[in-house]
Amino acid sequence: MPKLRILVSIVVGLLLTGTPLFAQGGPKKYKVSTDRAIVVTREVLVRQGFEVIRIEQRDADRIVWYRQGNRGRGKGKGPPLKLVIRRDVDRVIFVDTPPAILVDIDVRLRLP
Repeated sequence: MPKLRILVSIVVGLLLTGTPLFAQGGPKKYKVSTDRAIVVTREVLVRQGFEVIRIEQRDADRIVWYRQGNRGRGKGKGPPLKLVIRRDVDRVIFVDTPPAILVDIDVRLRLP
C-alpha cells in the first residue's frame, strides 16, 4: 500500500508540473499591427521598470533593445537585452521574450 501511494504521488506530481510546460506551446501570435505591438511592448517594459534603449528594423522583424532600470538603488543599469517582434503574413510573433513580460503583453494585446 505505501508503494502505491508513492507511485500515485509521483504520477500526480509529474502531471501537475508538466501541464504548464505543455500549455505554453510555441511563440505567441497576435492578429495586430506591428505598430500596435511595439507601442504595447514599450508600455509594458516601462511599467515593469525597464528602459527601452532602441528599436531596430531588420527586414520584417523589429528588435526591441531594453535593459533593467536603476530602481533607485544606485547599482547602475542592467545589460542590454533584446526581444524580437516578427511580422508573419497577418500576425505578429514575439520571439525571445521572457515569460513575465510576455504575460503582460498578452493581456494588453487582448484588450480592445
